[in-house]
Amino acid sequence: MSRSTLIPFGPQHPAFLEPLNISLELDGERVARATLNLGYNHRGMEYALALDYKKTQYLAERVCGICSNHHSSAYCQAMEAIYEVEVPERARLIRTITMECQRLTSHLLALGHIAEAVGYENLFMQCFRERELVMRLINEISGNRVHYSTNVIGGVKRDLDAAMERRTAEVMKELRPRLEELRGIFAKDGTLAKRTKGVGVLTREQARDWCTVGPVARASGLPQDVREDRFAAYDVVRVKPVVREEGDCYARTMVRMDECLRSVDMIEECLPLLREGPVAVAVKGHPTGEGLSRVEAPRGELVYHVTAVGKLQLDRIKIRTPAFVNVPPVQIMLPGSQLADVGVITVSVDPCICCTDR
Repeated sequence: MSRSTLIPFGPQHPAFLEPLNISLELDGERVARATLNLGYNHRGMEYALALDYKKTQYLAERVCGICSNHHSSAYCQAMEAIYEVEVPERARLIRTITMECQRLTSHLLALGHIAEAVGYENLFMQCFRERELVMRLINEISGNRVHYSTNVIGGVKRDLDAAMERRTAEVMKELRPRLEELRGIFAKDGTLAKRTKGVGVLTREQARDWCTVGPVARASGLPQDVREDRFAAYDVVRVKPVVREEGDCYARTMVRMDECLRSVDMIEECLPLLREGPVAVAVKGHPTGEGLSRVEAPRGELVYHVTAVGKLQLDRIKIRTPAFVNVPPVQIMLPGSQLADVGVITVSVDPCICCTDR
């Protein structure tokens, strides 16, 4: 008769960038059962309701560091719905460019993390080398590397001059062949294939039942992408979700890799469309009403629901982050896998505990 062993995996573990704990029941080296335990990173984000609605934007931007601009954009869109203002076209294009730049930095971080989880240190370094190109570009555009602070309710507060438009185009031209080289490694490397193909499978039905979003859902055959709803300037660029059917770690990795190339496409499509014009419209008075906003953050659908009652302080803010629904399914991906694959499987969903534990 086999005897199972119960061990903790995390919250401090070399495979995890953030505190995440999984209780594993092992039968030898094989995982028989997994239970996810969260709650190690509570940061008191409900303080947002004590701030005035303009300062709340900057707290919303700090819900997550790797998708901060998407949080800021989602919050501003919800407030713009309350004020019933139309954002200028130039501002919508700039928002789209910065969001796609942030998608690049997020996906390249996730790809590097996958490479590190399988022990491929050189590939990890290469991912971060290419990511640094975009990080430096973002720093030139916004003056910041992490929290861009470019959005305001009604548009953006930093315009792109002609020199910065040319600089953005040059970086995208330099980045594309580097991403194509990376894709060739992720797609064809034998070691990566053995560690990711057929590992941590999430079927299409399971992905739907667990309400997964973003690359996790698309890697399991669900063709859902909020960018198809045409927020920001996604109505003037080609949006085609990257979808795979395998549902394993390899599929989730390749979806992110291919989406990096699509992001470069979208940025290059936006640049020629920039026309002279305002980058923001003024909003006046205290907000009254409800606003609902959805954006496609790097990890998937990000939802903001804001309620205002004519005061400086908002009455209610509801934030549904993609990591909140993408992290729990690891409990059904892990059973049947080897202990050595636990880190790879968990990392493949791109967990963000800052988004999940608030």
